[in-house]
Amino acid sequence: MNNVCVFDHPLIQHKLSILRDKNTSVKEFRELVSEIAMLMCYEATRDLPLEEIEVETPIAVAKARRISGKKLAVVPILRAGLGMVDGMVSLIPNAKVGHIGLFRDPETKEPVKYYFKMPPDIAERDVIVVDPMLATGGSASAAISFIKETGVSRIKLMCIIGAPEGVERMQQDHPDVPIYIAALDEKLNENAYIVPGLGDAGDRIFGTK
Repeated sequence: MNNVCVFDHPLIQHKLSILRDKNTSVKEFRELVSEIAMLMCYEATRDLPLEEIEVETPIAVAKARRISGKKLAVVPILRAGLGMVDGMVSLIPNAKVGHIGLFRDPETKEPVKYYFKMPPDIAERDVIVVDPMLATGGSASAAISFIKETGVSRIKLMCIIGAPEGVERMQQDHPDVPIYIAALDEKLNENAYIVPGLGDAGDRIFGTK
């Protein structure tokens, strides 16, 4: 699949196996979502440009490399996406965090934006949109469309589990947006839940199941 990265890192896969387990506690589930997001963020930012600088060590001057002034933003899709934010900003503490809330109109079935708050300079930033589950792809596609309207041109989507239907929808609507997932599952069921998946990520993160 073009522009799709499925992580096979042993640590990610190990933590994902515990995340899927229906007996995993809310506390552990929440911690695992954050930890997996951190590990995925490490890989998803591998292409950040570097610049060479000089640093004075206690011994001598060393040539070193640092991120080349790149501004980043993390945008969770409410509410489940919030569970991924802490792990990511622990790695990139200077990243700004935007928020987008969507609900599905019961008549048109189209996503409706009910909350949208971005950093003032969002158009100048590379944006990573996060949501644990990429099911139908409707919410992710709509969220990215709304973000693009602000002038953002560099966007990545990071989800823990994806369904083929969601990946296909994203590739149709936003072929320019790379997708990072820890697992590509089998399908969606009649209720649009990912199979085998892990259930409702938001309910399991916040203990509302």
